[in-house]
Amino acid sequence: MALDLNTGDYKIFREAFKKFIDTEIKPHYQLWEEEGLVPRELWLKSGGQGFLCPWAEEKYGGSGADFGYSVIIAQELARAGTHVMFPLHSDIVVPYIASFGNPEQKNRWLPGCVSGELLAAVAMTEPDAGSDLAAIKTTAVRDGGCYVLNGAKTFISGGEQCDIVIVACKTDPKAAPPHRGISLLVVENGTPGFNKGRRLHKMGLKSQDTVELFFEDCRVPATNLLGLENQGFSCLMQKLQQERLVAAVAAQGLAEKMLKEALAYTSTRSIFGKPVSKFQHNAFKLVEMATEIEMGGVFLERLVEEHMEGKNVVKRVSMAKFRITETANRVAYDCLQLYGGYGYIEEYPICRDYRDIRVQTIYAGASEVMKSIIARDLGI
Repeated sequence: MALDLNTGDYKIFREAFKKFIDTEIKPHYQLWEEEGLVPRELWLKSGGQGFLCPWAEEKYGGSGADFGYSVIIAQELARAGTHVMFPLHSDIVVPYIASFGNPEQKNRWLPGCVSGELLAAVAMTEPDAGSDLAAIKTTAVRDGGCYVLNGAKTFISGGEQCDIVIVACKTDPKAAPPHRGISLLVVENGTPGFNKGRRLHKMGLKSQDTVELFFEDCRVPATNLLGLENQGFSCLMQKLQQERLVAAVAAQGLAEKMLKEALAYTSTRSIFGKPVSKFQHNAFKLVEMATEIEMGGVFLERLVEEHMEGKNVVKRVSMAKFRITETANRVAYDCLQLYGGYGYIEEYPICRDYRDIRVQTIYAGASEVMKSIIARDLGI
C-alpha cells in the first residue's frame, strides 16, 4: 500500500502541527524576519510538543516516529511560508549524532536536542570550499586527550544560536585522496577558541540566523569525535540523501503554496474587464505550473516511501533535489509576474517567497552538483 501522510496518526499529527504554526509561528514570523532570529522560546515550545526529532527513541525523549512525521513538518512549514529551521536541526544535523554517536554521546546530547534545550548546527562549508568537501582546510591535530581545531566555516545556518556544532575537519591533511582524512568533531558552545562571527545578511530566509564560525587553537575533547577518525566523509555521504530529500520536500511545499495563492489572486484580480486568470496565456502558465508541481509531488512521495524502506535512492533524490528546486524557482518567477506590480510589494507573500526559494537550488548541493552525481550514475 502506498504511503499516505494524510490519514490516521499522520493526519492527527499534521493538524496539531498546523495549529502550532498558526498560533506560535505565523503571528510573530514577520518580526523574526526583521530581527533576523527565531527566539529560543519557540524551540522549547516545539520540543515540548514533540515537534523536534520525532524519530528519536523514547529513552532520549522522542516518540520513535518514522520519517513521515519529519516530512509533514517540512511540508507544513513550507506551505505556511514560515521557514523555521526545525528540519535542519531535526532531520539533517541531529541524525549524525543518532547514527554515529556512541552511547555516552547520545545520552549527553540527544535529550537536549529533542527538548529544544540544545540547538545543533553542522559546519561543512568554508570560504574556499563549498560543494567540494574534500577541499576543506580546517584541521584538527591530536594532542593528548584533545584535538586542536583551527579553521573557519561560513554560511552556517543556525550557527549564531547553536549549542553544539558538528565540524567537518581534516585529521589527516596528507591523506590521498584528500577525503580520506576528514573527521567529524562535535564542538560545544563556550569552548575556548570557538568564536561565532558576524551574522550574514542574506537575500531571503532572513529569520534563519546564518553566520561565520572561527576555531583558533580550539581544544576539543577526543571524546567528542563522532564516528571513527578519518571516516567523516563516509558519514557525510550517508546522510546527504536525507538532507537533499528534505530540501526537495520544502521546495515542493513552497511551490504548492505559491501556486495556490496565485490561483486565488488571479481569479479575483481583473484587467481589461476580466479576471487575470481568464487570459489564455495566463491560464496556460497556471496549467503548466500545476502540472509540473503535480508530477514533482508524485515523484517525491515515492522517494519518501523508498527512503523510509531503507533503499539507496541517491540518484533519484539528486534528480528530485535538482528538478523540484528548479521548478519551484520558475513557479516563483511566473507567479510574481501574474501579480504585476503588487508582486513586488512586501505586503504580498509572493515577494518574500520569491526571495526565499532562490537558495534552494544552491544549498544541500547545487543543481550543477546534482547533475554531476546523476551523470556519474548514468556512466557519462
